[in-house]
Amino acid sequence: MYSKYMKTKFIIFPAFLITTIFFFFLLTGCNPKSGEKDNTYIVATDATLPPMSFMSVGNDMIGFEPDLMRAIADKAEMDIRLVNVEWAGLFGGLITNKFDMVISSVTVLEERKQRMDFSVPYLKSGLALVVRKNEKIISSFEDAKKHNALVGAQVGTTSYFYLEKDPAVRAKGYQMYGHAISDLINGKVDAVLGESSGTLFLKNKPLFQEIKMVGEMLSNEYYAIVLRKKESKLMDRINSAIKDLIADGTVARLHKKWELGQAAQVAQ
Repeated sequence: MYSKYMKTKFIIFPAFLITTIFFFFLLTGCNPKSGEKDNTYIVATDATLPPMSFMSVGNDMIGFEPDLMRAIADKAEMDIRLVNVEWAGLFGGLITNKFDMVISSVTVLEERKQRMDFSVPYLKSGLALVVRKNEKIISSFEDAKKHNALVGAQVGTTSYFYLEKDPAVRAKGYQMYGHAISDLINGKVDAVLGESSGTLFLKNKPLFQEIKMVGEMLSNEYYAIVLRKKESKLMDRINSAIKDLIADGTVARLHKKWELGQAAQVAQ
């Protein structure tokens, strides 16, 4: 009797257990909103450009844009996680859902609007030319063209697009703005074209004290947060937060905190 009872018991119990586990996973395991993606938006930035976005000595992401993005998240009552992504991978990663937003001094361009959507602007900037501190001949972009100077710029940015449109300019592309500046200091290029906010590098690294900005800004550019197409609800939350933060002076305070000066202005 004992052996027969145990045999029956251990045939029934596993079947019951399997059924219970099946229904448990059916109810909880198939929820597409489970885990970090439930409430957390992944925000990408190229953290190589002080004071806009860069890594601290303690490996924390700091700068004007990380601070602004955190303020936007607080205002919009959303959770975010900032990730450091090289410029070349920002837009592709956004479109393929690796992250949800990009904030990285991205200029609003009509050609970019064909693939992505932009928030309302938070800063106004422009293109500026930098040369070595002891440069005597090149004092403007026109001088650079006149003297057949070799001008560096970061590939995929408005700076490089600007050089490509002018056949009178000898251009050299770089994956990172900092590499172009290093080549400038070492005499491998004669000048570097970049966004005016990039010239603020010289306040953060001794290396950049060997350069100077010359001439006037060559364009008016507006920086905005980039989202995928048709993310209308998320876009509304971001736009509302940016407008509120501009109106209440938060963006202006961050502008002052990170000493952006005349290199960039709060968008109106």
